[in-house]
Amino acid sequence: MTARSTSGRAPQGAPATEERDEGRSRAVNSALRYAYNTNGLTSHRLSDALPFLADTGYAGVALTLDVVHLDPFAPDALAQAEKTRARCDELGLGVVVETGARYLLDPRAKHEPTLVTADAEGRARRLAYLRLACDLAEVLGAEAVSFWTGVPRPGVDRDAAWGWVVDGVRALVDSSGGRGFALAVEPEPGMLVEDCDGWARLAADAPGITLALDTGHCVVAGGYEPQEAVAAFAPHLGTVAVEGMRRGVHDHLPLDEGDVDLPAVLRALREVGYDRLVTLELSRDGHRAHEMVPRAIATLREAEQA
Repeated sequence: MTARSTSGRAPQGAPATEERDEGRSRAVNSALRYAYNTNGLTSHRLSDALPFLADTGYAGVALTLDVVHLDPFAPDALAQAEKTRARCDELGLGVVVETGARYLLDPRAKHEPTLVTADAEGRARRLAYLRLACDLAEVLGAEAVSFWTGVPRPGVDRDAAWGWVVDGVRALVDSSGGRGFALAVEPEPGMLVEDCDGWARLAADAPGITLALDTGHCVVAGGYEPQEAVAAFAPHLGTVAVEGMRRGVHDHLPLDEGDVDLPAVLRALREVGYDRLVTLELSRDGHRAHEMVPRAIATLREAEQA
């Protein structure tokens, strides 16, 4: 599970060539289910965004809990979640809960506090938020809750930070594991867990988590090509994201831009029998969501045929 590959060679743990060929013939007609992340719909009301996605052909929504869409700290958050679930059920949309809102916990510090914040109170606030997100996910009928570890700030000892992450993740698994959704840790470039091998180390220290694989991050962090990561970590995938991304640059781009081989990624997902939502995150394109939402699904359908 921790093997590395920086070339076109299949990483250790991937199916053999013959098995891949057999898998391709079995899975070539398997339909993937796509979802769009609401952090790319921040100029839309959630009540408008959901039917927009359904009408455009998406099978789900990646719901980023935030001040604009289902604020988890609103007094009526649980009631909002119940209403949202009813609407998603009506529209036939599955749900993944995303927890990476920029300023939800601190209006003056992006993504802070985290599980690697030096201040114990800050780490406790992050953990409490993740537990709340899990409560909302249960109401929403979500298939996964995705979260990341955080960026160690200057002066933070990385060994100490690792211990904080392990403790936090274990506590979350203890309180929210086994509730019908996957607890999925997402490697993020620059964070303490920034690649798939880092996730594997964390999974060994904190059993009960799955992998939230952002395939675009693979071309930034290295180690595996995106399609290689799908094959190598297939049994552990809790949720998967796709987008365009340039090698070594952590900018989320439209699917038809950048260095990700999208047809290869989708083919790999079909070959391993992945049946959860495949989400798309274009958080910097909310101002043109009316163009990007249909453009993205069209690009995905075209890539499926490549």
